[in-house]
Amino acid sequence: MTVSETTVHGVADVQALTGERADLLDLLTKHRHFLRFTTRDLTDEQAGLRTTASELCLGGLIKHVTAAERSWAGFILDGPSAMPDFTAMTEADWAQRADEMRMLPGETLAGVLADYEAAARRTDDLVATLPDLDATQPLPKAPWFEGEAHWSARRVLLHIVTETAQHSGHADIIRESLDGAKTMG
Repeated sequence: MTVSETTVHGVADVQALTGERADLLDLLTKHRHFLRFTTRDLTDEQAGLRTTASELCLGGLIKHVTAAERSWAGFILDGPSAMPDFTAMTEADWAQRADEMRMLPGETLAGVLADYEAAARRTDDLVATLPDLDATQPLPKAPWFEGEAHWSARRVLLHIVTETAQHSGHADIIRESLDGAKTMG
C-alpha cells in the first residue's frame, strides 16, 4: 500500500489499513479511549486534582502522554534531534518537564484533550503512511538507554502503545480515588 493509496485530503485513511499497521492503530485507539474515558464528566478543577500520594492528576497524565507521543513520533521521522539530550538537562529543564504532569493555571481539560487528539491524528497518519516500520534511529542520550542502541519505528510505536496503556491504568486509579468512578467494572 503506498502513501497515495492510503491518504485522503492529506490525512491517512486508517480504515483502509490491514495487518500489522491496523493492529497497531487498534491498540492505540483502545488505550487512548480508556485514558480519555477517565476524564468523562469532570470539571477543569477535578482534572487537575491530585488524589493519591503521586504528583499525577488526570489532566497532567493526558498532557504527559500527549508530549510523549508527539516526541516519539518526531523521533521516528527525525531521530534523536527530535528529543532532548536528557544527560544535559538543567534543573529548569526538568521543572518544565514536570509541568506536563499537572494542569497549569489557564489550562482546560477540553484544551488538553484537543491537543491529545491532534497528537493522536499525527501518529495515526504516521502509522498509515510510514514507508518502512523497520527503519531505525539511534536513541537519544539518556541515562536509561544503554550504549548506542537503535530503535525501529515499530518498536517506537509499541513503546507509545505501552506508555498509553500504562498511564491509562494510572488514570483509572486517580479517577477512582477522585469520585469512585471506574473505567471498567
